[in-house]
Amino acid sequence: MVNALQNLLATIYDVPLAHDVAEFLLTDRAQLPQRARDSGTDEQVLVAEDGDTLWVHVYLEPALLQRLESANPFESLHAGNIADYLTALEGVSHFVYLVWNASNDRAVTLMELELQAEIDKYVSCMWLLREQNPRRFPAELHHVLFERTRVDARLAGDRAAMYRSADHFASRFCRRLARNLQPASASAHADATAELRRFYRFNRERKIRHIERVDD
Repeated sequence: MVNALQNLLATIYDVPLAHDVAEFLLTDRAQLPQRARDSGTDEQVLVAEDGDTLWVHVYLEPALLQRLESANPFESLHAGNIADYLTALEGVSHFVYLVWNASNDRAVTLMELELQAEIDKYVSCMWLLREQNPRRFPAELHHVLFERTRVDARLAGDRAAMYRSADHFASRFCRRLARNLQPASASAHADATAELRRFYRFNRERKIRHIERVDD
């Protein structure tokens, strides 16, 4: 499953990686640092720097992976598996973005990482839903991902404002993306893909400036 998620993001953004996320996957909670273990969340990304070396591990709860194998979102993404899909996708999104930027000698802020992950959730869901039913535009997707969700202040702690800011800017970007894709033409798809790939390569400041130029 994690390989399929990495391949999906690599295809959308044209960011092939030399590293396979499955080789950096943890599924034993006992291997996590105490603080991460105590959080009880189904997904964790652990990052550490040792000189010029970046260490990244993605933890996913085994039961979550089992559920995704039983109800494969790449065959059918639906209300029963989308929550697990988004949880796994977030971890893989962080891995891909961290490794791609590190491979290009670029630093990444937490805000940038979370902003891109929220966009990745929307884009990857839309990508799968359009493939699974090309005649239907998933107009409700934006509402589900951005208007029905809330930041868990207990888990976010003093970073809650940052998470809300990332969600706000991702919502604006994805709303415009949806408007541009609704015609469902080949040219609209090509233009949206080109914009997504340019945006992915922007740093945090350029991402925010790009979004702020968008008229809601």
